[in-house]
Amino acid sequence: SGTDEHGLKIQQAAAAAGTSPPELCERVSGLFRQALAQAGVSFTDFTRTSEPRHQRAVQHFWGALRDGGALYKGCYEGWYCTPEECFLPESQLEERPDAQGRPRKVSLETGHEVHWTKEENYMFRLSAFRDPLQNWLRDNPRAICPDPFYQRVLRWLDEDLPDLSVSRERSRLQWGIPVPSDSTQTIYVWVDALVNYLSVVGYPESHGVWWPAVHHVVGKDILKFHALYWPALLLAAGLAPPERILVHSHWTVRGQKMSKSLGNVVDPATCVGQYGVDGFRYFLLRQGVPERDCDYYNEKVVKLLNSELADALGGLLNRSTAASINPSNTYPCFSEPCFPKILDSREAKGTGRVSAEDYELVAAVASLPAQVAAYFEGFQIYKALECIAQCVRQTNGFFQRHRPWKLDRRDPAERLWLDTILHVTLECLRIYGTLLQPVVPHMADKLLSRLAVGPGERGLSGLTFLARYDGKPCPFEGRQLGSDTGILFQRLEKS
Repeated sequence: SGTDEHGLKIQQAAAAAGTSPPELCERVSGLFRQALAQAGVSFTDFTRTSEPRHQRAVQHFWGALRDGGALYKGCYEGWYCTPEECFLPESQLEERPDAQGRPRKVSLETGHEVHWTKEENYMFRLSAFRDPLQNWLRDNPRAICPDPFYQRVLRWLDEDLPDLSVSRERSRLQWGIPVPSDSTQTIYVWVDALVNYLSVVGYPESHGVWWPAVHHVVGKDILKFHALYWPALLLAAGLAPPERILVHSHWTVRGQKMSKSLGNVVDPATCVGQYGVDGFRYFLLRQGVPERDCDYYNEKVVKLLNSELADALGGLLNRSTAASINPSNTYPCFSEPCFPKILDSREAKGTGRVSAEDYELVAAVASLPAQVAAYFEGFQIYKALECIAQCVRQTNGFFQRHRPWKLDRRDPAERLWLDTILHVTLECLRIYGTLLQPVVPHMADKLLSRLAVGPGERGLSGLTFLARYDGKPCPFEGRQLGSDTGILFQRLEKS
């Protein structure tokens, strides 16, 4: 992760704030680092495009473009949008009156004002890369995910693909990396910014360890820069495009786009304070569908977190580990005669006290780790969490159906069945806790610690469920449970 720090809008923002661009960037990049730390997001590297290692990489990359014949000098004119740092065609503009009623041209997508700009720049031969880009995408149908964005890029490649202006006059833009051997020009901020994917992995010396087996995660508003310009620039510099570009949509607030003027911007720090780190993360990942915009409002967050985390998951843990039901505070034993194995859950009629729904639960949870791994891999985290939530509901149904609190532990037969119910329930909870670690790390740790699952037993690979059902030993059986960690997730009050 990191911050892109060069460009005209940064230069203008610093001037408006009465500070220098380096001082502004130091402060703002610090705020981003702070936000990531608050959200429990770790990173191997936080790159800043104002760093010397990045500047060296950009200048080397420019040299590769120049030496490959991909650059030429030409006069460029058009409507320039400073906040977006790009020229926009007439088709992406409309006229809107300003506060005084005067007509002005603005970007259709963002509403930002544009200005007519004419200057001599270095141009990149983007038009020469239509066929290579089409071939790359046709050979790699999963290069851009989800599919609607892949299809959008293919449509762009069928349209006009004009050459790209890749520098700005130094007299107008000083806050940026100068073009090597031409001090009158500054490298276009997007070329500079995109190269940080290379500079952070050691370009131009040691990037080969990582490149091109990389995945970019980007917002849909910057898809064209990442899926058209960047792969073309890489091919021109003699490098392969990234392996995958994962694209996400935006959050709206009560159906409206977030905007400072409307005052409906959601502050993540406030949300972390209201819902906790895990609560906020869970909501965003549970409700965030990459291929379409999703709506955010507080009542929705409270309802989901109370239902799925506080009641369904937290309630199940508390009920199944309560001293009244498990006075020895151990991971109970499983009785094979009480829960006999059947070969096909679809044919389960239920034997003895075990019902057909119980066999359906066991089959669902057994297949859950592979299902969740596939959804994580496919950037469909919301589907993985929907599957987990469905299994949690089934487990609550299982626990409620058999009412272990009504069984008499002093009766040997009842005790076997009681312990088996608890064993199955705790095994389900162990699977959920393990799978939820990337999403709700603190809560998952709390849950797994309560179940006495050690640090070395929390891996996602090789995760097995209910080994005793398959006649294999269970390492947790008979183990003393961890100390009571209290309420797993505190119910939220309606704001």
